[in-house]
Amino acid sequence: MAIKPTLKQLKYFCSVAETLHFGNAAKACHVTQSTLSAGIHELEQALGVALLERNNKSVMITAAGEQVVARARHILADVDALVEQAAQSLEPFSNRIRLGVIPTIAPFVLPDALQRLRQDYPHMQLLIREDLSENLVNLLQMGKLDLILLALPYPMTNVTVEHLFDDPFLLACPKHHPLGKIKHLKTKDLKGHDILLLEQGHCLRDHALEACKLIDRQISLSFEATSLHTIVPMVASGVGVTLLPQMAVNTGILSGFGNIDTKPFSEKKVLRSIDLAWRKNSPRESEYHLLATYFAQRPRASEA
Repeated sequence: MAIKPTLKQLKYFCSVAETLHFGNAAKACHVTQSTLSAGIHELEQALGVALLERNNKSVMITAAGEQVVARARHILADVDALVEQAAQSLEPFSNRIRLGVIPTIAPFVLPDALQRLRQDYPHMQLLIREDLSENLVNLLQMGKLDLILLALPYPMTNVTVEHLFDDPFLLACPKHHPLGKIKHLKTKDLKGHDILLLEQGHCLRDHALEACKLIDRQISLSFEATSLHTIVPMVASGVGVTLLPQMAVNTGILSGFGNIDTKPFSEKKVLRSIDLAWRKNSPRESEYHLLATYFAQRPRASEA
């Protein structure tokens, strides 16, 4: 009787295929490198093909290995779905949920939402990963996250999306700045000004430029940051102006910076869409809709 691959062996192989490094793959699977290597060797013996090309410096996936890893990912995802489906007979949030969230949402939405969730579901296990949109979408598709909280538009396939709320952009500028004196501020008024934005890779940068109908060459980029909390002091010091999400202002990102004014735009749709997304046909969809009701409550204005 032919020996059949095990789920553990498939998991080991997928981890090596993703990292192309036995040590990192073993760490991700929480096993020793020798255990992982033995598991992959047993998988190759069971299938009768070489899945990897190994030498002292690198690991490469063979052509047969590429086919196997694609099928293995589907198998592991189906097993996860089976576990999720069984969990539907239990109380909501009886099993852990792996949530991904982008950095320009996490500190402004999660604290309040998680406080209410903890009160209503004290035994809920919510594992949170903060990362850029590109990485979160990839992890969702690979089955390493259950759902993601992000801002749209952003390209995704084979997902269900639930809109939570719109998050307008506000101009933040030093007091007495010429832009702050414009009665009906329009996005075209930003052209040529020093605008401080997040660096490339943060979708907030793209959303801000798109909402304001601007391209990089139309503004003077004097500074690029990795965090909104870095940009705010720069605005306060007079280096330039920035675009802040309403949720960040509501939750007190400008607290302690009395020399910064905020101003809305007179046009509509100068905003980003805040949404929750999960893989299509997930058996835990009812739980995710319930979770969405907690995240859909807009961050309240800070009293600070």
